[in-house]
Amino acid sequence: MLRVPSEIAADQFESLKIQELTFVAYRSDVYPSKNEVFFEENAVIYVLEGEKNFSSPDQQVIVKKGDAFFIRRGYYLMSESIDASYKSLVFFFDEKLIKDFVNQNLDLFPENNHRGKEPGTLLVLKTDEKFGKFVESIFPYFKSRTRYLNHFLKLKLQELLLHLLEFDNSDHLKKLLQAIYQGEKANLEYLMQNYYLKPLTLNELARISGRSLSAFKRDFQETFKSSPAAWIREKRLDRAAFLLKNSQDSVNEICEEVGFDNVSHFIKSFKEKFGITPAKY
Repeated sequence: MLRVPSEIAADQFESLKIQELTFVAYRSDVYPSKNEVFFEENAVIYVLEGEKNFSSPDQQVIVKKGDAFFIRRGYYLMSESIDASYKSLVFFFDEKLIKDFVNQNLDLFPENNHRGKEPGTLLVLKTDEKFGKFVESIFPYFKSRTRYLNHFLKLKLQELLLHLLEFDNSDHLKKLLQAIYQGEKANLEYLMQNYYLKPLTLNELARISGRSLSAFKRDFQETFKSSPAAWIREKRLDRAAFLLKNSQDSVNEICEEVGFDNVSHFIKSFKEKFGITPAKY
């Protein structure tokens, strides 16, 4: 699983930064044709050329030249290259930048707007020629030496979000931004059912949920009557038992699939829970 933006390789992307935050990355080549990607920050991807398939547990979309789509922090997607000509601009921005934007434009976010069902993982927006001109205005900054670069990039971020709101006919993006601004916490039951098999630390799970680590552990105990580590271990072992009975995968393959890093540790944990080894089970 590739974590972005922290694991973006310097030889694959050009990037600009607002202080320590990667603001935009331009990819001129294609990383492996199929890859699971975990988004550590909120992101907007704009397709410059080609097509790509993105899928989440509940959605699958093919994005094409001129498409822009918003991905909320903490989601993981399977990306698959459809053609070798794919190129994109990827804008990353943290919660603070979004909260600052909403706070400065409260007139665009009426209180009664933040209602109804939250949209799916992938929010795809169809752009126009005017947005293409905005994207072109980004490229000179890759070679800029101005001492005001951070200030220019923050203005570009504001412009980017305003453009996307203009294309947001369903108000889904507006609701997402408003939810981030209001600091809403994720439902732990929904979160954990989707993430317990993923190789994420407790700190990452807490951040995705919108909580501090201590608040995450406290709320988790109240919800599941268990610690996060113990609950995750039990769920992974139950999943392993299901796969051993219902798939042709080997013990090593199942060990990796359910999130154990070490086969010996997996076998020992499985035997402690079920009384026999995975192979005998």
